[in-house]
Amino acid sequence: MKLWLVRHGQTEANVAGVYSGHAETVLTPLGITQARAVGDMLREVAFDKVICSGLGRAQHTARLILEGRREHIDTDLRLNEMFFGDWEMRHHRDLLKEDPHAYAAWCADWQNAVPTNGESFTAFAERVDSFLETLNTVQEAENLLIVSHQGVLSLLIARLLGMPGRSLWHFLLEQGAWSRVARYEGFTQLQALNNRAPWQPTPDAR
Repeated sequence: MKLWLVRHGQTEANVAGVYSGHAETVLTPLGITQARAVGDMLREVAFDKVICSGLGRAQHTARLILEGRREHIDTDLRLNEMFFGDWEMRHHRDLLKEDPHAYAAWCADWQNAVPTNGESFTAFAERVDSFLETLNTVQEAENLLIVSHQGVLSLLIARLLGMPGRSLWHFLLEQGAWSRVARYEGFTQLQALNNRAPWQPTPDAR
């Protein structure tokens, strides 16, 4: 099975530099262009299954990628970004003033401290792990497109490679690009990270 991983396009929250976990934020004109560009890059890939976060920015990105195609988009809420609670749509400069002790604790120990009224990393990781367990039952998909968020996709890659949760920071998923992880019997291979080249089938492509 090959997992094609795509982060949603640029959003207004990205431009503003604020935390947007579950808070809805729309794609910018650049974000729309990025999503369509990824669609062009992956035009030659026949996706057997498409799974997307339930959040609007990911859904919009998936629809743009699949423009003119017939693939159905399945929604899985376990692919939603981490929920930042009271910190949603707030800039770190605001949090330093409005919630300094909780924010400092989270910055110092993000694996154990929890955003105020938000989701712990443990709970976030558990739902991502639950999604991965579901993948083990998806037998009919040779090419699976997953459209989600930075935190989710970084953790997915780390887990697929057998790395601890804290290793997610090693994998920055850029907007307007695609990544690919191949799962074989007995091992997993990271084959592409933040690729911007159009994929073309080759005689020995697996």
